[in-house]
Amino acid sequence: MMLLRALLILLALPASAAEWDVAPGALSQTIARAGAGDTLLLRPGTYRESVTVDRAVTIEGGGQAVIDGGGSGTVITVTAPDVTLAGLTVIGSGASHETLDSGIKLTKGATGAVVRGNVLKGNLHGVDVHGARDALVSGNVIEGRRDRHMNARGNGVYVWNAPGTVVEQNDIRWGRDGIFVNTSKRNIFRDNRFRELRFAVHYMYANFSEVTGNLSIGNDLGYAVMFSRRVKVADNISIGDREHGVMLNYANDGEVTGNLVRGVKDRCAFLYNANKNTFTGNRFEGCEIGIHFTAGSERNTITGNAFIGNRTQVKYVSTRWVEWSDGERGNYWSDFAAYDVNGDGIADTPYRPNDSMDHVLWTQPSAKLLLGSPAVQLVRWSQSAFPALLPGGVVDSHPLMRPVEIPVPDWETNHD
Repeated sequence: MMLLRALLILLALPASAAEWDVAPGALSQTIARAGAGDTLLLRPGTYRESVTVDRAVTIEGGGQAVIDGGGSGTVITVTAPDVTLAGLTVIGSGASHETLDSGIKLTKGATGAVVRGNVLKGNLHGVDVHGARDALVSGNVIEGRRDRHMNARGNGVYVWNAPGTVVEQNDIRWGRDGIFVNTSKRNIFRDNRFRELRFAVHYMYANFSEVTGNLSIGNDLGYAVMFSRRVKVADNISIGDREHGVMLNYANDGEVTGNLVRGVKDRCAFLYNANKNTFTGNRFEGCEIGIHFTAGSERNTITGNAFIGNRTQVKYVSTRWVEWSDGERGNYWSDFAAYDVNGDGIADTPYRPNDSMDHVLWTQPSAKLLLGSPAVQLVRWSQSAFPALLPGGVVDSHPLMRPVEIPVPDWETNHD
């Protein structure tokens, strides 16, 4: 009886995980023979095959194994939970947008997948998280195809209907969007670097998510949150992006805090029909427009920010006044000749960034020809002397005397 009991206990214990030594040409066959929990150690070399990982294994390339899909379909497709792919170089996906050809695809069954420390180059999409919950995409180098126009390329990381996905510490370049998320929620995108893309991060119908600590350099647009609620955009940097640093389009109840946007050719921040968002502790610097509100963007809280050296600090057309200070604390404006007699750090007079001539110029650009005329100068002097003549718009009743400082670490300015 004791012997039978011991045998039953041994049978109930899981078998020890095995390690497999895999040579080029034998990856698919080894996956078919491996058991759950096994580790496949790939020898250096090129594996010219597309593979499907249908069991919970770890595939480790040691930085010297290349998986080449030969230009057709997706290179690695994961269909099982708890799979780890690490240290691989993945190349040679197909070019079909219809089938979302990718370097690595995580399907609905790939719950808890880990894609860490890989190099993915020249694929249509880098990593397609397609329905896999709680996936981790971390520390990868993802470079898209350069033989296509930007809009014809794929995304570095595409997240679709994959709640709980974390995308962190990746270096993404030469795709369409760095991270494109659609119809997902509770995602975290943090500490990634994005270069030479259309959008660094692009949200569509993705609620309750975070974009934190990322760096966008020289893209068309930095961080775009569209048709989403309760998205936190915090501690990101946008340097030299072309259109916008931060854009909220039909995005509500969000938090935009601690971001640095510098040297954007168009708008540091752009809000289009975006309501009940909080902007605080951001630094908008050296853009054509500091912040632009349009299409009914209302009930947004704008405090504690710094607007520095923008050609136009604020563009907001309204017939009523909108207050941009909260709790006796407003924002810093580099073009405001403020004074602070009592030394409390708050300017003693309100700031109004726009006057009636700004409104005329926005609606009738040809009026710029009259800017130097005595009549225009008289109108502007009259409005500065008699604020009651102003047409409405933004007023900051408690401007700050000092701007928020957001340092740029040395490594983040490296464009190589």
